[in-house]
Amino acid sequence: MTSGNYMLGPSARALLADLGVSLADVLDRARLPQGLLAEGTAELTPTEYYALWRALADDSADEILPIRIARSLSAEAFDPPLFAAFCSPSLTVAATRVAHYKRLIGPLRLAVNPAAGATTIDLRWPEDEPPPDVFGLTELLFWVALARIGTRADVRPLRLSAPVTIPAAVREQYTEYVGVPIRQAAGWSITFAGRDADRPFLTANEHMWDVFEPELRRRLADLDQGTSTTELVHAALLKLLPAGAATATAVAKELAMSVRTLQRRLQLESTGFQLILRDTREALARHYLTSSTMSAGEIAYLLGYDDTTSFYRAFHLWTGETPEVVRAGASVS
Repeated sequence: MTSGNYMLGPSARALLADLGVSLADVLDRARLPQGLLAEGTAELTPTEYYALWRALADDSADEILPIRIARSLSAEAFDPPLFAAFCSPSLTVAATRVAHYKRLIGPLRLAVNPAAGATTIDLRWPEDEPPPDVFGLTELLFWVALARIGTRADVRPLRLSAPVTIPAAVREQYTEYVGVPIRQAAGWSITFAGRDADRPFLTANEHMWDVFEPELRRRLADLDQGTSTTELVHAALLKLLPAGAATATAVAKELAMSVRTLQRRLQLESTGFQLILRDTREALARHYLTSSTMSAGEIAYLLGYDDTTSFYRAFHLWTGETPEVVRAGASVS
């Protein structure tokens, strides 16, 4: 997770299928690897992410693509920001929640301003990289679709502003979908009447939100503290090793990133998954040997080995000694 790049989740593949667009063609047009979503989740720089949106727009050749994407939105789709939004009791609460956790999936920021009689959502992009029009419009229309799905009412915003020129041929279709003409302005924003922003969501589920939110808070805390990927991998291994899940795939899933992203981040920290796995196992083995009476078989199990022989072989490779020698030395000291 990063506040500087965009996270692209598995829902992207489903979205393209719903739109009748070939993922392979879009990736090729954007000059991105064909295996980008092979692990389910990918991390893209803003430049790469915007290239993906431009490629999608070019490949579909559809000037109302943002409307089609908004219409494909479903309460059944499991995606962190969507889930946070649909679980909310109202549009205002949904916007506040999404704004709080938005940076887990990219550098776009939301400013939610509930004022007397209206709630405005402002989109704030990185200053040096403005988004493609199709991406910006899709982000704004998301709120129109969300309000309608959540309330099951024909909610129409008071205003929708964007620094884009809607082609004359499709201007009426945008006005018909949104409910008001899209105003050309310097910034990206959408405003709802207070009565609409506070309409109860029929999709509200506070119990599910209570279950889901702690994990979002944990991820946000990791981001705020600037925890290194090496530290995150080490912490994940402490949890996964006893379950025999000492693989890069399992750790990447635990950290909500692709294996490719995990490897790239570790490379930037001048390390690798196997090195962290080895160091974690060695540290745990020494801890168990010197501070417990567990047998070698029990320690092997806790370190994720299938048998004691594999543990003995690995321990000797790490230390040049046997587990018994290390335990005996701790007893003498």
